[in-house]
Amino acid sequence: MDTIRTDCLVVGAGLAGCSYAHYASRLGLSVVVICSDDLSSGANSQYAQGGIVFDTSYHPEQLKKDIIEASDFTSNEPAVDALVEHGQNAVQSLLLDELDVPFDRDRGGELKYTREGGHSSKRIIFSKDVTGRAILSNLHEYVLSLPNVTVLTGMVAVDLLTLSHNSVDPADKYKPLTCIGAYALDTKTGSIKAIIAKKTILATGGLGQIFQNTTNQPGVVGHGIAMAHRVGARVIDLEYIQFHPTVFLKKNCPLFLVSEAVRGEGGTLVNAAGDSFMDTQHPRKSLAPRDIVARAIHRQLISNGDNCVYIDITSRSPDFIKDRFPSIYERCLNYGVDITREPIPVAPAAHYSCGGVYSDLNGRTSVANLNAIGETACTGLHGANRLASTSLLECLVSAKLTAESDVDDIKAGLFHLPNVHEWHSPDETPDEVLIRQDMKLIKSTMWNYVGLIRSSKRLHRARRILMELDEEISEFYSGNRLTSSLLNLRNAVKTALLVVHAASLNPASKGCHYVAVDDEEIDMPEPESEEMLK
Repeated sequence: MDTIRTDCLVVGAGLAGCSYAHYASRLGLSVVVICSDDLSSGANSQYAQGGIVFDTSYHPEQLKKDIIEASDFTSNEPAVDALVEHGQNAVQSLLLDELDVPFDRDRGGELKYTREGGHSSKRIIFSKDVTGRAILSNLHEYVLSLPNVTVLTGMVAVDLLTLSHNSVDPADKYKPLTCIGAYALDTKTGSIKAIIAKKTILATGGLGQIFQNTTNQPGVVGHGIAMAHRVGARVIDLEYIQFHPTVFLKKNCPLFLVSEAVRGEGGTLVNAAGDSFMDTQHPRKSLAPRDIVARAIHRQLISNGDNCVYIDITSRSPDFIKDRFPSIYERCLNYGVDITREPIPVAPAAHYSCGGVYSDLNGRTSVANLNAIGETACTGLHGANRLASTSLLECLVSAKLTAESDVDDIKAGLFHLPNVHEWHSPDETPDEVLIRQDMKLIKSTMWNYVGLIRSSKRLHRARRILMELDEEISEFYSGNRLTSSLLNLRNAVKTALLVVHAASLNPASKGCHYVAVDDEEIDMPEPESEEMLK
């Protein structure tokens, strides 16, 4: 078995993982970054449309207030303070000064700003409607040029290595629970590598693909959460799954995100009759926090029997719409909707996990030398619901603070990094039909029973289905050689069970975890086409 040794192993190459690689490398550490796809695909942050909080006329107390209010007053205040304190400098130093990301500017060269749901002012900078792509394309190129960073694509983490489970020295089982790296599958060769590291950083993103309808990229099933839980790490707040209220929904067409910035630039939510139904739901109307908007849309769908509501931005000029939202305009037009002349059909879909692997403000989990950052982690910043355009900012801040703390630990500490056991894998090739069928069952179970609005009866049904499926998948996994799809399945069912368990333990409706008082308010219209599920 091939073995790689490094100071830091980063699992995931989105904004959090690559930012960590930048900061750690600059501070003198050797870093190995692994990701399942090439750098230009796979990460959710690559497809972020809206923007990132940055304001030269910064009002930190007002931003803090907005974050806490959006969270339904459940945010961890020290985590909010850390974001507010370090966020603006991180954007300025890395994205603007170092990478020169092409954010939109006016004719005088000044940054343009927009507003999104839950924000009390325009404080979000953006690059058209492809902000994530603009940031990551620059960052990926930069990270690849760093001399002490090795990026390994086509590599999927299998399991975390710990002293107690994987060391060849049997005496190591008596040491405290400590992570020393991970086993990784080389998808090109099918071989397993052991990557041994002083610090292991989980930056695998969210879990949206355990749901039938989602904005998340394929394979985003909570890999980091599942791996961390298997070695005994604490996970928290997993009941708080944010459903983005506005995802394009049309018969025989794929789902895709319609940025909150469309409403920030004047778009109004209306029902099929043309009524602006958000006007009576919240003082900020169509720009209310996401959980409130998503549930208001849900109620419209239930009461009217419709499959979608609409965003109407036709009050803005066609030239403005095409310039500000070129990607959304083109995608909608490809599916027969000219957003300069007609409203956009939308409905909620699973989007962002506010919970995850417990970590402190320096990325530390409950397992020694195992860190979590970005959406994989939960510091309590978002509480029960995330404020728009804070996720990219959180990636930068958590990466920076974690890297700085890791440097101090590595310089000061002695690390015991023994050899680990060889990985032995069966020769049997897994049946992809069975994998696809099991994934469909996980997704439909989570969508129907653990969705936007929940009930104790439906959560109980979901738990029974997933427990039985987990047992079957465990047996299937142990009898077949590893593939990326098999790893996705194994981690998906584990993550789904953790979400169901967390939701079952919390009877109180808060933020994006809403427990129905009766069954009438939880029936969602069925998807009109299999194509929607892609």
